[in-house]
Amino acid sequence: MPSVFEHLNNAAKTLLSSGIEQPRREAASLLGFALEKDKTFLIAHPEYALSEFEVKRFQSFLERRAAREPFQYITGKQEFYGLDFLVSPDVLIPRPETELIVETATEILRDRKGAQFCEVGVGSGCISISILHEIKSASAEGFDISHKALRIAEKNAERHCVLERLKLKISNVFEVLSDEKFDLIVSNPPYISIEKTKILQPEVRDFEPLQALTDGADGFAIIKKIVTGAPTFLKDGGFLLLEIGFGQASRVSQMFSPGIWTYIEILPDLQGIPRMMKAQIGK
Repeated sequence: MPSVFEHLNNAAKTLLSSGIEQPRREAASLLGFALEKDKTFLIAHPEYALSEFEVKRFQSFLERRAAREPFQYITGKQEFYGLDFLVSPDVLIPRPETELIVETATEILRDRKGAQFCEVGVGSGCISISILHEIKSASAEGFDISHKALRIAEKNAERHCVLERLKLKISNVFEVLSDEKFDLIVSNPPYISIEKTKILQPEVRDFEPLQALTDGADGFAIIKKIVTGAPTFLKDGGFLLLEIGFGQASRVSQMFSPGIWTYIEILPDLQGIPRMMKAQIGK
């Protein structure tokens, strides 16, 4: 049977021809996952001959990645804010830039005993669960329009021991709420315009859930619903943290009425791109 070294070489060529940017690195990650071994094993044992079962398993993963299926959907997990989250094509893959919401939220809630917050578009639950993992006294509600997404979020909440503090509900933005008030509202909404979805990488365009990427219009519809609806459900001095897309900061800023919002700040991600709106009502 071919060795680790031979499989890596062949797989890297396959991935390169499929347009994968780092074919050797991804081939090693796929092979390590198939063998249930780390990369150190692959380096130390290039002569290791795969069993028939291991070859079939690896080839299956390789074919999926060559078809541009995201590596995270193949493995079924993604790290976010130091935690491992289960992911599937029913939810967006957590991204590093979204950790900015968690960092800012924990700063806001750290000194608020018994803090309550909600998340619009909870998806995998990575934002809410990460906040709850950091702020042990907090509780949250997470809304999504997808039953399948909520099931993933529930599994992740149970996995990280915060399920008893996270209520998950089907809701289009705030429609499920009545007179609840929160210290904080967070959201990574679908902010990509339907036109721009056509030029996204195949991994995103063809595999991630479209309704979590775009509002089906210009990318501002859900953002506007959140900004206009949030004051009704925020306590005095409460905050809204909202992730936005490239080039959206100016138009989104204009949605915040100065008669309602007393503080507005645009925060950049690690690449210096305006990534998040931080706004407060009252106080």
